[in-house]
Amino acid sequence: MKPTDDTNRPLLNISGLRVSLGGRSILNGIDLNVARGEFVGLIGSNGAGKTTLLKTILGDITPLEGSVDVLGHKGTRTGEIGYVPQKIALDPDLPLLAKDFVALGLDGHRLGVSLRGRHFWERVEHALEGVGALEYADRPVGRLSGGQQQRIMIAAAIVADPALLLLDEPLANLDPANSADIVVLLDHIRNANGIGIILSAHDINPLLGVLDRVVYLAQGRSAFGRTDEVIRTDALSDLYQHPITVLRTQGRIVVLADEGGEPGHHAAEYSGAENSESAETQEGGSPDGRL
Repeated sequence: MKPTDDTNRPLLNISGLRVSLGGRSILNGIDLNVARGEFVGLIGSNGAGKTTLLKTILGDITPLEGSVDVLGHKGTRTGEIGYVPQKIALDPDLPLLAKDFVALGLDGHRLGVSLRGRHFWERVEHALEGVGALEYADRPVGRLSGGQQQRIMIAAAIVADPALLLLDEPLANLDPANSADIVVLLDHIRNANGIGIILSAHDINPLLGVLDRVVYLAQGRSAFGRTDEVIRTDALSDLYQHPITVLRTQGRIVVLADEGGEPGHHAAEYSGAENSESAETQEGGSPDGRL
């Protein structure tokens, strides 16, 4: 889909972003923009800064330098951004129905008594219908399958009709069939609602059919553009500052580090990633439950 925006104003514009956590430079000079209805993949190894970037967009992390503009103004306002955090372990005995979990996306941030009238529940039902989850709306959310829980998380993130949807590794721990279903669902949501989407992942392959552009993080820096512009031997070698080989075979992309280097990227065929996502999480704070 070609992203369209009658105002020619991006939903999100990031310029010269620098973020340091615990004395460690995480992001250095990140530039990024997202248009209405655009699907952007945020790709990188564990610890590359994907979660840090998403939390900076949300306003949870203050950058050292640079700007983050959402809908033409600095900072995030309630309802403008929907957020699906990294996988949350839900207690199977949690007495919270799926529809009530989605309802938190409308009033979970408010203090005081919530007024949940007919219109309120119509919006919840509409969100559940939009993600194909009406049939288990009255089941405890903790007892749903991983794929079903992910649909509920997405419903909670879009129930307030945000302009921009951020998803942090939503395909992690899902089998290929469920991953494909979630990608198709998100593509439908952005086409139907004109929502801009940024989805972080370590494997770009499940997203190849829907991405408009990709931002690839490595060494605190980024490459941003169309997939065929970014996922290239020369572009990634420059980004990693180390020889990288990009192979395309049977409809899949494989990224390989030449002898002596371990960039630790998204392709399953190369698994030299140092397990540093925990370091990013520790320094940036653990992913929260924002909806």
